[in-house]
Amino acid sequence: MESNSIHKIDRAIAGERCQMTDATSRIKKLLIAFISLTLIYPLAIGAQDKAPDSKGKSEAAASVHLTIIVTAGEDKQPVDSASVYVRFVEAKVLTRNKKIEMNLKTNLSGVCHVPEIPSGKILIQVIAPGWKTYGEYFEVDQAEQTINISLVRPPKWY
Repeated sequence: MESNSIHKIDRAIAGERCQMTDATSRIKKLLIAFISLTLIYPLAIGAQDKAPDSKGKSEAAASVHLTIIVTAGEDKQPVDSASVYVRFVEAKVLTRNKKIEMNLKTNLSGVCHVPEIPSGKILIQVIAPGWKTYGEYFEVDQAEQTINISLVRPPKWY
């Protein structure tokens, strides 16, 4: 008789363990779902498309098509085959910002067309043989923008 009651007690304890593991697994699942929603919700809110006439939205273009015209000397002659370096930072939401550098060349007319870049602060450097190296930061915020760069002769070395 004692062994029978011991078996009943063992089964009751085992049943309680099953109920406890079921309860803890439910709690774990609810906790994981809650944490997932808390992490995803801000991303979903930020990804929503804003109305074009919403208040506080700037009129700046998201991307810019840039044209750079390089001339040199007092008579403003176009400089062909000048190396034009365009550096900017591409902003990322979840990861580090990515630094981008483009190496472009001017054509015979001294014109260089830059592909679509994000608006903001950019660095333009121009290197041409026989002319002083040029470098300056620009703020680009219009959909299409033209930048004129004039190179000068380097100082004489004695």
